[in-house]
Amino acid sequence: MSDSPPDHPARPVVLDVWCELQCPDCGTALDDVRALRARYGDRVELRLRHFPLEKHKHSFAAAQAAEEAFEQGSGWPYVEAVLAGVQELDRRGEPFLVDTARQLGLDAEEFDTALIDGRHILIVDADQAEGKAIGVTGTPTYVIDGERLDGGKSQEGLRERVEAIIDRLLAAEGS
Repeated sequence: MSDSPPDHPARPVVLDVWCELQCPDCGTALDDVRALRARYGDRVELRLRHFPLEKHKHSFAAAQAAEEAFEQGSGWPYVEAVLAGVQELDRRGEPFLVDTARQLGLDAEEFDTALIDGRHILIVDADQAEGKAIGVTGTPTYVIDGERLDGGKSQEGLRERVEAIIDRLLAAEGS
């Protein structure tokens, strides 16, 4: 029996999605993220965690821009739009990040200012440090119930493994 009152849903299962917005594999992983969102709805909380890789020179700025998008209420749509334009990000850098915000109806000037003043640096730095501490080495990587699932080398069967863990956690919560 759950400790939650019947009119309050139990806490969702938390799935940390370690991502880098200049990583083509993370763009591919969005299909899994969308499928998980569709299957589980609000029973799973998908949290974007930043792991910018040094080999991608715009990844740190992209992570900061994503934080600004979350602050403006459109985090996941922004993340999806940036990942869909990885080649454009490679080519144009920060102007692409600001233009993407504008296209989504976000306050593009605020994005530009956030990239200049660095207001989201600490969040990105903290995510990256935590990722390194728990053994994240590439993206995408999922962490759920203390288990790290690395999709940086291969995403084959990854969503199925994540779903099995979620199903187990939800079943345990329901008993």
